[in-house]
Amino acid sequence: MSILSGKNILLGISGGIAAYKTASLVRLFVKLGAHVKVVMTPASKEFVTPLTLSTLSKNPVYSSFVNEDEDNGVWNSHVDLGLWADFFVIAPATANTLSKMANGTCDNLLLATYLSAKCPVYFAPAMDLDMYKHESSLNSFNTLKSFGNIMIPATSGELASGLIGEGRMAEPEAIVSFIENDVLAKLPLKNKKILITAGPTYEAIDPVRFIGNHSSGKMGFEIAKAAAQLGAEVILISGPTNQTVSHSLITVIPVTSAEDMYHAVHNHFSNCDVAILSAAVADYKPKEVAPQKIKKNSSTLSLELEKTKDILASIGAIKTHQFLVGFALETNNELENAKDKLKRKNLNLIVLNSLNDAGAGFKSDTNKVTFIDANNVVTEFQLKSKADVAKDLLNKITEQINA
Repeated sequence: MSILSGKNILLGISGGIAAYKTASLVRLFVKLGAHVKVVMTPASKEFVTPLTLSTLSKNPVYSSFVNEDEDNGVWNSHVDLGLWADFFVIAPATANTLSKMANGTCDNLLLATYLSAKCPVYFAPAMDLDMYKHESSLNSFNTLKSFGNIMIPATSGELASGLIGEGRMAEPEAIVSFIENDVLAKLPLKNKKILITAGPTYEAIDPVRFIGNHSSGKMGFEIAKAAAQLGAEVILISGPTNQTVSHSLITVIPVTSAEDMYHAVHNHFSNCDVAILSAAVADYKPKEVAPQKIKKNSSTLSLELEKTKDILASIGAIKTHQFLVGFALETNNELENAKDKLKRKNLNLIVLNSLNDAGAGFKSDTNKVTFIDANNVVTEFQLKSKADVAKDLLNKITEQINA
């Protein structure tokens, strides 16, 4: 999964021959999971059709302030478009459009949207060699960069005039790669390594049966996704679960038992900056595992259990620079038990949730949590989706490690 997955990308197209490449650019953004809308200058429709871009983006294409083909006319709000976008990409950006952007000229929907945008703006110049090197173009580049806009440099190659030189718009793949790398470099958890545990553990009774719990792994997987979206490199150690994730920054290490998880965590803990242990690890396991399936020969079966290794306490005892987060699922004396666990296991933060809260706990898509930090500062949250809980948690961690 790309860092652009789920993001709203507004693509602005101005009237240059390179506009034909925008069909491929839209397709690439959509394949990465982005939501794409397109706004065109009237001139750009001579090079690529709105129908093509609408079909590829699965959204209407905007090119005028009013849809005149409607019976009563429908206003296309440049303000709404600008607020919708997470990223505004203007490609190709012609000399004419760049000059207007730099000087605040507002004579079409694309330029009005640009002046309304609150998001990062990327522009990919496309023009002939002499135009690209002209002082007025260079002034436009520098002015826009001074506004905080990000230039995707043109490349050298054969131009529409037949000249060979600089001014060719970057290829769609290069534009996407440039934006991904730029976004990643600015994320708050860039260059941080985060270790996350998720799901249940299964403790074997015999080759067929096991002791387990109802954990689905949803919370841990949502935390992993949220961490990756903030730029972290994630090691996700997961017990048996149906949850899946595909992201270039997430490495999934599947395990089965508490012992497996213990060794996997210790193998990676020393190299991580943050460890979030959200897995529901079994507290006990059978002392002896039967080598063959146990036959149902009597009405009762007795098992002698022994404690599993306490993974959270074990890394709390050896942590050096790591920010360590634990989870506490409680049914009574919740706050007191969570504070005690925070201290005993040498944590920086603990996430408390209660099976007494409707919509919280195992298998649900929602959770209701309370954060308690090392200074005993308590922050309570209302019932939220686990995806939103994960975002709250990562925001809290980012705030504390960057303090």
